[in-house]
Amino acid sequence: MPIPGLLATRRERTTGPTLYDVAVRQASVRRRVQDLQSRVVTLRADVAVLNEQIEVLDEEVESLRVRAMVSETPLAIKEHAEASRHAELAHKARDIAAQQISALEIERDELLDDVALEVG
Repeated sequence: MPIPGLLATRRERTTGPTLYDVAVRQASVRRRVQDLQSRVVTLRADVAVLNEQIEVLDEEVESLRVRAMVSETPLAIKEHAEASRHAELAHKARDIAAQQISALEIERDELLDDVALEVG
């Protein structure tokens, strides 16, 4: 609230955000969207690599499962169990990365929606 007799500041004279405020907000949102998109691209590449690894691990697990059934030795059973654990961890890592991608895409879309509402 201005002191009586003094000129009001620019902020107090305007009823809404200034052109500068809008430009700064848009630049900030643009940087945030670019950052989110960069993270999405990186995670998608990670998921692609994990998918390839999972394919190989699943084949190995199946091979070791058959070997463990045929040989019925403790070593073969142990190898199958270890390979199964590795494959399970790879599946979990892929699922986590996919969830992160979804969350980042939702955040990005919400930012873009906010900007569209401000402009429109």
